[in-house]
Amino acid sequence: MYMKLEVVLIPVSDVDRAKAFYEKLGWRLDADFALDESYRVVQFTPPESEASIIFGTGVTDTPPGSVRGLQLTVFDIEEARAALIDSGIDASEIFHDATGVFHHAGTKDRLPGPHPERADYSSFVSFDDPDGNGWILQEIKTRLPGR
Repeated sequence: MYMKLEVVLIPVSDVDRAKAFYEKLGWRLDADFALDESYRVVQFTPPESEASIIFGTGVTDTPPGSVRGLQLTVFDIEEARAALIDSGIDASEIFHDATGVFHHAGTKDRLPGPHPERADYSSFVSFDDPDGNGWILQEIKTRLPGR
């Protein structure tokens, strides 16, 4: 069966503030439909992504800021972090996990700097949207076979 991740719902408290934030990231605005005061759908797509995010009014009952660990891949973690900072986004320092595998939840076992061997899938930067929904950038230069 063919399945592909298409949309992730992001709970926000202020739709216009969230829209300004994701525009500042340089993401493509795909839609902004307000049928009435109780229902508005805003959709953004990150550059080069096939999956999008949707937030708005009346689209989810999940508490604002409760989505954590949303992952984006980048080719160069240093360049990506610099672009975030240049856009006015409060991004973490580059880090890698003490295990050398995937990052732990929160800030547990974060070590400063990129992975010492610059191993793919092992260097990260984190940032939050204005509501506290958490994003992680992960550096991947060469994908593992089949991914």
